Amino acid sequence: MVERRPTLVTQRLVLRPPVREDAPHIQRLAAAREIAASTATIPHPYPDGAAEAWIERASAEIAQGCGATFVALRRQGSLLIGSAGLRIVAEHRRAELGYWIGVPYWGQGYATEASLAVLRFAFEELGLHRVFANHYRRNPASGRVLEKLGMTYEGRMRSHVLKWESFEDLECYGILLSDWQLRHGPGTALEHSE
Repeated sequence: MVERRPTLVTQRLVLRPPVREDAPHIQRLAAAREIAASTATIPHPYPDGAAEAWIERASAEIAQGCGATFVALRRQGSLLIGSAGLRIVAEHRRAELGYWIGVPYWGQGYATEASLAVLRFAFEELGLHRVFANHYRRNPASGRVLEKLGMTYEGRMRSHVLKWESFEDLECYGILLSDWQLRHGPGTALEHSE
């Protein structure tokens, strides 16, 4: 479904597929316990080689059409600050949105800005019908990001994930193409380059 390696540009960010040279920066940011605590798949401690494996997996998913993962870099200075992306199920024209932003960059609106660009890509470039996202109940800041994106709260999956020997509730959100079009119209304000 994703036939090229797209680059998305927003007011403050450039989002592009990760490359091997990003590994040390990803390793440094993803190693923070706070990042692992708020995500389902980032381990803590973050092992050597995990960033390189993640980059290889992201490239394979793009090639197979089942993912579109981007690293987020600040336009000014090209500093890598996090990641946002989609796990795509082409058969059902849906994807799961995921994101993380390095702790030094929290509270500055980067998660919303990056995720909005990825949503626009999902609906306007990939032609998806639905995008959904989940967050741990104990992480309401992530819920605020999803609400800012225009996602609708769809419910709670109680004790759905075992994270560090504790069962976690997941808060579930979703947005349909029709919701997106009502909110943003058929055009796009996103700068897009390849």
